[in-house]
This record gives sequence, structure tokens and C-alpha cells, in this order.
Amino acid sequence: GWAVLLVGPSGSGKSTLALELIAMGGKLVADDRVMLDPRPDGLWLQAPDTLRNQIEARGVGILPTPASPARAALVVDLANVETERLADPQTTRIAEFELPLLRKVESPAFAAMLRLILVGDHER
Repeated sequence: GWAVLLVGPSGSGKSTLALELIAMGGKLVADDRVMLDPRPDGLWLQAPDTLRNQIEARGVGILPTPASPARAALVVDLANVETERLADPQTTRIAEFELPLLRKVESPAFAAMLRLILVGDHER
């Protein structure tokens, strides 16, 4: 499958957004830390053994959820908010891979937007 790499400081909403995507049928790769695995077909992400199959839900605790490795499709920067209605495409480099970069969109539909992007990428 394809993955969204969520980046940002503690409390920026990474786990919350991941939980929203999981509720829409997505699967967790990792929470808190992710291991990068560069391969010829892309940048693969996976959870460290000690954090696999769990996600922290702030105020609730650690929740069990299946996790599986996935190839990075894009990066979402939750530390910065997108202010443009139609933002110019941006990228970021992780390892030797150039990945699309989105900033946080302050909308209740943000998780749905990301899901549509991933479904579209997966169908290509």
C-alpha cells in the first residue's frame, strides 16, 4: 500500500490524523517513530518492533491497531498551515527520494482529502 508520512512536533495532530485515516479504511504504518527503508521501487516505511501494532490516542491511551509497511506516497507537514486556496505543488527530499509535500489544511475534510489523494495514486 501507499503511505502518508506525517511530520510535525508533539501535539501537532499526527496521531489524530492517522486515526482519522484509519477510520476511513487506512492502515497504520507506525506511530511516534518510523523506520525508513530505501528500495529501488521507492521509500518504504515501517514501525520499529517495539511500537508495531499500536497508536497513542491522546487522553485515551495506547490503542491496538494492525500495522503494515507501506511505500511513501507523500509527506504532510503538520507544523505549517497551508494558507493558499490552490497551493503550488511542493516537494521534499527524504533519503534520495523526492516526495510531494503538503502543509496542514485546517479543514474537517483534510483526512478525506488525503484519502482521495492516496486512492488516486494507488490506482495509477
